[in-house]
Amino acid sequence: MKGIIDRFEEEYAVIELSDGSFKEIKRIYLPRETKEGDFINIIGTQITLDLEESKKRRDRINNLMEDL
Repeated sequence: MKGIIDRFEEEYAVIELSDGSFKEIKRIYLPRETKEGDFINIIGTQITLDLEESKKRRDRINNLMEDL
């Protein structure tokens, strides 16, 4: 399952999943360097960052901001 970190609320991360639903996961289960806007992969109980997809998204947003 894939998702994106929407925001942090106290000890939880709110994840928007690829199907549009939201899920809360305790921050302690995420990689330490996880930031809002990062893409993650969830396989069973293992959660990993998708650094390549996160970089693509940030670059796309930066390009849109520059075009304004």
